[in-house]
This record gives sequence, C-alpha cells and structure tokens, in this order.
Amino acid sequence: MIESPVTVLRRHGLEARKSWGQHFLHAMHVHASIARTVGAAEGTRVLEIGSGLGTLTAHLLETGADVWAIERDRDLCEVLRKEFGTLPNFTLHETDAVKFDYAAAGDGETRPHIAGNLPYHLTGPLLFRMLEAQAVTGPWVILIQKEVAQRLCASPGNKTYGGITVGLSRVRDISMVMHVPPGAFAPPPKVDSAVVLLAPRAEPRGEVPDEARFLALVRTAFQMRRKTLSNALRPLGSREQVESWCAAAGVDPKLRPERVTVEGFAAIARARDA
Repeated sequence: MIESPVTVLRRHGLEARKSWGQHFLHAMHVHASIARTVGAAEGTRVLEIGSGLGTLTAHLLETGADVWAIERDRDLCEVLRKEFGTLPNFTLHETDAVKFDYAAAGDGETRPHIAGNLPYHLTGPLLFRMLEAQAVTGPWVILIQKEVAQRLCASPGNKTYGGITVGLSRVRDISMVMHVPPGAFAPPPKVDSAVVLLAPRAEPRGEVPDEARFLALVRTAFQMRRKTLSNALRPLGSREQVESWCAAAGVDPKLRPERVTVEGFAAIARARDA
C-alpha cells in the first residue's frame, strides 16, 4: 500500500518547507491519473520533477517504469534513498530541476517522459528548460497552478494567451486533464491546481529557422502585449522592418500580440530571418 506524504513526513521527522513552496500531494487518485496519463509502463523511462516524499514516485515505480527522480532538497533525497534506493528501476538525481539536462536522459532510442508536481514559483523556468529538450522527450504530465494551466491552454484572443502559450503550443498539444483543489495537498496552497498534458506534435505549428530566436521574438512581443505588433516588436528592428516582416508573413501589424496565432508568429520569425 502506498503511504500518504503526511505519514512519510512523520516517520522521518520532517515538515514541509514553506520557503521552498513545498505542498505535498496526498490525493492518491491524482497520482494514479498522472502515472496513467504520462504512459508509465515497463520499458518506459519517466523523469519525475520534484519527487519530494516519493508518493508519485511509488505510483510510477509500481508500473515497472524506469524512474529518474529529480529532487534538490537534501532531507527529501535521504527519504527517497531510504524508501526506494534498493529498487532496480529507481535512480535519484540530487539536483536542481531547472539545471537538469533533460535531453541527455534519452539514449537515442528512448524518449523519456516527464511527470511532476512543479513548484509554483519555478513553473516558468522549468517549462522553458523542458522546452529546450522537447524534440527528444515524450509526453509531459505536470501538476501546476490552475491559472497557469488555463494560460497554457488558451487560444488567440483570450486574455490569458501569452508567450509561454505560443512557445509550447507550437510543438505540443496541450490539454487539461483534471482540476485539483487545495485540499488535495498537505499543507494546502492558497490556489487551485490542475494536471495538464503536453503531448508532442507530429509536426510543429509552423517551422522556424531558429528556435531560440523565435522564442525571443515571442517574448519581446508579449512584453508589450497591449501594443500593436508594429510597436511591440520595435526592440528587434525599425517600424519599417517590423511591418515588412508582418507583410511577408501575411499578419496585420496593427494586431496586438494576444490576437496572433502560433502559425502567425512562426511566419514572422521566418520573414525576419529570411
């Protein structure tokens, strides 16, 4: 039987670190849903971000998956070693998940899947770090703040549609899996959460010459999301240049960034680098 995080905390004489934003998920059905949705199974490698006390880890290990647990808290790493250290399909990486090399976790044939309860204050940096390895990783199933989940799933024209939405949805199909209330955690956070699936697309929504330059262009645009493209992209070129990129891309330069599709941004990026 898989134990609750509260039980594990008590057994090891630990408490959640509020300064690190630690909220341990105790809702077993949510753990089971994450493991199932990410496709954990024998022969599959799963990278688990923020393994914590190992409750999700236990669900992943039960499937026979090769689990790489990523955790930076020394006390929690000691818990993970004691709980799972003897299992052949468990590997602990005591490191910062933002600095972890996700692309190196594959072996050329294996595309590791990614699961985890992401620390709310690190969600953005973690997603951009994972994005660097999106071409060599399988599906991602993450538990994040509900507000961020809605932003990731937003469509053009929606007020929550932003740069991270564009960057991720160009290469991933993003869908909401389930809502998770504060009471599912110990201690409960002050916000609602959600599980989101980011599945790799067979083809991206628009080819781009350079991924890093594309993301920089998108971030620049959304830094001034209330301005038109011709003004928002001025840090990258003159008004005449920006309008010529938009014309070549078939995008109205008078549109605000929040109304431009992913394909539209990709077309602007191609025109800029032509």
